[in-house]
Amino acid sequence: MTNKNFEKAEIFKRLNEPQREAVYHTEGPILVLAGAGTGKTGVLTTRLIRLLIEKIALPGEILSVTFTNKAANEMKERISNQIGDLSSGLKWLGTFHSVGAQILRFHPNKVSLENDFIILDTDDQVRLLKQIIKDENIDDKRWPAKQLLNVIDKWKNKGLYPEDVSTKDDDYFANGKGHLLYKIYQERLKYFNAVDFGDLILESIRLFENNPDILESYQKRFKYILVDEYQDTNVSQYKLLKLLTGQYQNICCVGDDDQSIYSWRGAEISNILRFEKDFPNAKTIRLEENYRSTGHILTAASKLIENNDSRLGKTLWTNSGEGEKITVKSNWDGEEEARQITSELEKLSLNNFNLDETAILVRASFQMREFEDRFIAVGLPYKVIGGPRFYERKEIRDVNAYLRLATQPNDSLALERIINTPKRGIGETSVKKIRDRSKENNLPLIESIKELIEEKSFKGKTAESLNKLVNLVFHWNQLIKEEDKVEIAEVIIEDSGYLEMLRNDKSLTAEGRVENVYELFRSLEPFESIKAYLEHISLVMEIDSNQHGKKVSLMTLHAAKGLEFDYVFLPGWEEGVFPNQRAIDEGGLEALEEERRLAYVGVTRAKKKASIYYSANRRMHNQWISSIPSRFVTELPEENIETDLSNYAGEKELFKEQEYIDFDQSDYETPGWERARFESKSKIIDNKTTENYIVKDSPFELNEKVTHKKFGKGKILSIDGKKLTISFGSNGTRKVMENFVEKI
Repeated sequence: MTNKNFEKAEIFKRLNEPQREAVYHTEGPILVLAGAGTGKTGVLTTRLIRLLIEKIALPGEILSVTFTNKAANEMKERISNQIGDLSSGLKWLGTFHSVGAQILRFHPNKVSLENDFIILDTDDQVRLLKQIIKDENIDDKRWPAKQLLNVIDKWKNKGLYPEDVSTKDDDYFANGKGHLLYKIYQERLKYFNAVDFGDLILESIRLFENNPDILESYQKRFKYILVDEYQDTNVSQYKLLKLLTGQYQNICCVGDDDQSIYSWRGAEISNILRFEKDFPNAKTIRLEENYRSTGHILTAASKLIENNDSRLGKTLWTNSGEGEKITVKSNWDGEEEARQITSELEKLSLNNFNLDETAILVRASFQMREFEDRFIAVGLPYKVIGGPRFYERKEIRDVNAYLRLATQPNDSLALERIINTPKRGIGETSVKKIRDRSKENNLPLIESIKELIEEKSFKGKTAESLNKLVNLVFHWNQLIKEEDKVEIAEVIIEDSGYLEMLRNDKSLTAEGRVENVYELFRSLEPFESIKAYLEHISLVMEIDSNQHGKKVSLMTLHAAKGLEFDYVFLPGWEEGVFPNQRAIDEGGLEALEEERRLAYVGVTRAKKKASIYYSANRRMHNQWISSIPSRFVTELPEENIETDLSNYAGEKELFKEQEYIDFDQSDYETPGWERARFESKSKIIDNKTTENYIVKDSPFELNEKVTHKKFGKGKILSIDGKKLTISFGSNGTRKVMENFVEKI
């Protein structure tokens, strides 16, 4: 097909002028800054099709990398539908990891591997690291294998080999032994003729750095390199691309610096920001015409993201008209917020609006619980995207099992679920012995354990752990008869060691699981008892399984990237929730800018209508926090929003006066909600009535001496609402609810 024929093709006719420029600029480096909804995938696909149709390059001379297999398969399908057999030779279109695997398969011996090397999955990696930790006599409870895996993965994302890990990098795991364990891990991998996913890129870099002739052959092979979602690349991926660009420098990177929201997965926004420095002759093309959203939505989003300094700059616009303004609504608390949004969704449903075109996007997964409960109560069908429903999450099922066991010690299914969660050193052989006794004598598991303990059928740590667990269960069974169900539930989960297990877990999802557990504690409040709550959950799970048809989508903002909906609801836009306080405490200004990019992503998911909500009060970790609107609310231009804030302008001025507007990295030395970041506006609230909140000071003081029935005498180290951190001497430091201690 000639150039003229290509221009007659339908795929070409659909391109606007900047998109055509990106497709036709095939000589030299090019950065395509593609704003949300501006058709970046079409540009990338059409560019590749043109290279093939006009025979500018053969299929084997094009390297095209994406971030997911789904994206790679969709691109292959689009290309195949347009040019058929011409696309059959695209052997180098895939994810970074699949490309790395291909390279290593051609040259395994150059990186001390054999031809049939295996690629370990996460479970295999954890098992191997557990062996190494054990062999090095390191406490695997204090330093679990999953935590080490996260550390090693972080180092590999940064392009660091074991010998590159500095003392500064290595103070994180096992008191500075991380780099040694990393070294042993890499040696074991080679011994087993194996690599992990990080190695697929890292070993490819090593291959090229140590073998210039091989590198040169690949540089000559890949006449054209295309990269999707360039803002999400990590250091290792960046290094690999830089090595491969080589002679031709024909690299086309498509991405959006304003949608870089995955730093916690290793993404480096600096990669896209310095593209023009890396490639001095680079051409930058901005795709700013949006085909998704209406004018008010785009203008508001553009003004919001302009508050970031770390960006290359662009302004989205549309020919679709102004549309509806973004609504900003305030409410009293999270429950009222859930009622408001549910009411709006019910109205849409009654008007036969397709619920599949609606979405609620939250900053943190714990926010979903109130919406799920409300949807179930009114019979509104929904689905959770990117994860299980709240009550289906592992941590929630585990906690519910503990509560079931405390309510009814003979609940064998609950006991079997948690008998070794957290790890108690109770092996599968011991569990089988308990099960067998239970079946033989038709006994509940807990009674079988008691019998076997009396018969001294268990030895050492196993006997000690089982005896302790049985005693705790019957102790909880007595406690559960007390009135304060929320505090009792928290005591049960603290005593069990389950919360400590989650807190010690340094994986990326651990923080969210802790928040979900605290949200479960809060969900107990409306119920007469823990037993009533558990009966409710049984009904909830049954109702959930019977939902069919069109559904509201419920997800986190991170999970929403790449999706679009007619109606988008954005709850929880309060300081501390969004932007997330812990993220800012740990990351300062860089984290704040990423939070703002997340807000930008959320707003630009909406095609027709975006609605933002914030609450005057929010329950966090079983404490009521009095809130102010998110700074992101005040950064939205007034001409593009409709708000029920009677003093919106006043709120903006008040916000500007606050000390916390000025960011100084030294101001973030103490992470966590324990720091009262907004002392001028926040207070801890103890009891909610139908008319107001009653502010209550703790009856205890720091360093005050107290006594506990189980742990004995102690001294208060910190006070967090009704939760006290107390040093009990030889019994250790523990968190205890204030109702369970007395002043001495």
